[in-house]
Amino acid sequence: MNTKLKCLLLDDELPGLTYLKMLCEQIPELDVVKAFDNPEKLLAEMSSLDFDLCITDIEMPGIDGLSVANLLKDKMVIFTTAYKEYAADAFDIEAVDYITKPVKKERLQKAVVKALEKMNKKSSNKKFTQLNTDKGKALLFFDQIIYIQPSETDSRDKEVLMKDGNIILLKNITFAKLLSQLPKADFCRINKKEIIAMKAVKFFAHDEITTTILDKNGKSLVLFLSDIYRSDFLCKVNI
Repeated sequence: MNTKLKCLLLDDELPGLTYLKMLCEQIPELDVVKAFDNPEKLLAEMSSLDFDLCITDIEMPGIDGLSVANLLKDKMVIFTTAYKEYAADAFDIEAVDYITKPVKKERLQKAVVKALEKMNKKSSNKKFTQLNTDKGKALLFFDQIIYIQPSETDSRDKEVLMKDGNIILLKNITFAKLLSQLPKADFCRINKKEIIAMKAVKFFAHDEITTTILDKNGKSLVLFLSDIYRSDFLCKVNI
């Protein structure tokens, strides 16, 4: 089961955003990826960010929170607002929860639990994803994926090592997009250039992972575990 939710925060009022960030940092199940005080900036960056959830205000100048939520597509949303009249609209777009301001830690914690339950239910039900390859669209079954790295010829493409030894070339896809498609508990980004299936982990130390994958010499492939991704890896190891 997933125990961490990666989230974005959005509130055009800086004091409210600062307060929300402080509350989120007190909730162990939340990992704040980035906080925004401008909805347009969030939308401009969202495709390059790895996140599961957006906690956002509704009334903002320019683009309101409801419009932002509709543009986030398959991402979960929790609304925080001082106005109760938006509740019906929020649940029409299947928001995880709707919290009226001032936000309290206990109320936010309940919303986070709902989001975790929703994400884990979705992850357990889905068995595969559909992605573009050099040979057309392909169905990739999660239990068959072992290891992912950038293509040597074009880093925008990604090579996926399958359980049967075959390599599938995914065309023009970011690691953030890939991770959004994979079950969070079963896969982990371990450095800037590699994602592994947790079932491929044989041993691990502070900065390296010995895998069940064999190299050209028949020896276990050893991968670098970077500081940035270590905490996420350790959380998944301890699930």
